[in-house]
Amino acid sequence: MSNDSFFDEQKEQSLVKARIVEKYFRAWAKVIIPTAKKAGSKIAYIDLFAGPGRYKDGSKSTPIKVLETAVADSDMRNMLKTLFNDANSEHSYSLQEAINQIPDINNLKYKPQVTNFEIGEKNLEIFFHVPTLFFLDPYGYKGLSLNLIYSVVKNWGCDCLFFFNYNRINMDLTNVIVEDNINDLFGKQKADKIRQELKLMTSENREIAIIKTICDALKEMDIEYVQPFRFKHEKKKRTSHHLIFVSKDKRGYKIIKDIMAKESSYQNQGVPSFEYNPATYRQLSLFESSNPLDELEQMLLDEFAGKTITMQEIYMQHNVGRSYISKNYKTALINLESQGKITAEPPVNERRKNTFGDSVKVTFPPKQ
Repeated sequence: MSNDSFFDEQKEQSLVKARIVEKYFRAWAKVIIPTAKKAGSKIAYIDLFAGPGRYKDGSKSTPIKVLETAVADSDMRNMLKTLFNDANSEHSYSLQEAINQIPDINNLKYKPQVTNFEIGEKNLEIFFHVPTLFFLDPYGYKGLSLNLIYSVVKNWGCDCLFFFNYNRINMDLTNVIVEDNINDLFGKQKADKIRQELKLMTSENREIAIIKTICDALKEMDIEYVQPFRFKHEKKKRTSHHLIFVSKDKRGYKIIKDIMAKESSYQNQGVPSFEYNPATYRQLSLFESSNPLDELEQMLLDEFAGKTITMQEIYMQHNVGRSYISKNYKTALINLESQGKITAEPPVNERRKNTFGDSVKVTFPPKQ
């Protein structure tokens, strides 16, 4: 469903979302390009719900910022293929006009493609068979499905960020008119299950249950790395939507968590909320506890009891599906070492003050 008023002015929520996508695109390309070069391959960026090129207030949309990044980078200029689609012909026309006005846009080896069709599983042949970053940002959720998300990340080097319109989905879960669309998004079995579970839930528990359901559905499709980022309404306390990252690669997962952590509105004991919240009040975020760093310290003592393992291995084995980033693990290990609860090699007096490198070996005591 189109909502043209959305493009009148770029609000702070949209700026944060665009920054996350832009930062990840740049970092993803830097990781992928060296391997793609050796294979004589290309890379790609595809946005299937691209919108117009600019907001009515003149602000640049994400496609324009992505292309400007590519124009400024010598490798991207020669390797990047792009496709921008929008079912609204006015949007696709506006986007093409904005692309044409980008300085030095003709320096790109591959001319950006702008298309105009409804997204469905029958038109997935338009995808490039190269490492691709996909951005799926529908105005509602029509066209977004588990099969679509899986199809765009199943191959090497392919990651996806998609818009999860929580407010609309929450209202429509029990709407029989859009039942098929909801089933496509969650899978019918999980959609039916969550419909039953939501009947007696509070609004906060509803959100936790819905986000967990979509994350679990993706992981059951062999997509191991899923990271949501929540956006709150600018003038209301309730959630408006989530930006969800999916990948089969642990490197991309670490990069997106670090990016989302920096875009979070607040931290608790240094642990990021993974939430943009413009309101002045403070409340716990999804899956957040009141003392997350204290809990991390105890989890590490319990889960790695009797083991000797590096800081990097601890992080890689433990962080998936949790809000903690690498910095939090280092802080927790520094605290545990200072309390004499673990030993490290090299020890604290042989390292720079308040540091805990990735290669530092940690020995945890056995369980008592």
